[in-house]
Amino acid sequence: MINFNNIQFIRSYVKKPEDLLKLPQVIFVGKSNVGKSTLINEITGFKKLAFVSSKPGHTKLLNFYLVDNKFYLVDAPGYGYSKSNKFSFIEYSKIMDSYFSDNNDLKCVVLLIDGRREFSNDDNSMIEFLNHYKINYVILFTKVDKLNQKEKYAISKRIKENNLIKENTKIFYSNINNEINLLDFKDFLSSIL
Repeated sequence: MINFNNIQFIRSYVKKPEDLLKLPQVIFVGKSNVGKSTLINEITGFKKLAFVSSKPGHTKLLNFYLVDNKFYLVDAPGYGYSKSNKFSFIEYSKIMDSYFSDNNDLKCVVLLIDGRREFSNDDNSMIEFLNHYKINYVILFTKVDKLNQKEKYAISKRIKENNLIKENTKIFYSNINNEINLLDFKDFLSSIL
């Protein structure tokens, strides 16, 4: 079993690093402000391990965390934030292309999607990319604790209506008030490594 509390920040990189130990990697991707850093903090039990900003687009590098000396959890920059030209789509693409190309250590992509929102064009483009390159991925809906029952049901409807999502895609829900989902997610990560 993996001890998710045994974690350390290693370093931020602008491209796929060559100097890391050869260990499995799990990368968190999603729109800016979807809750990637918050989820990392929830999983590990450290409130300030990953910096959480109230402004979208703060993460601009690949942040590597070593978990229990067994795998790297990677926090990717968010996509889809356009109010600032400081971090362009081109820069994002370069970082992600470098990360994904010939990465034999990548075991899974965790695609985070805000449960309160429809799938964006960027979300669908990411799903298409992962499907095309046959990259193992799961979808994790964030901010579900802010939804009522009707809104939670709407997520299931959106999943069924999205033709890009394969039938066997694993779906998780991040809900701060529900430890079971977090434990299920940790068990899943342990099982793929």
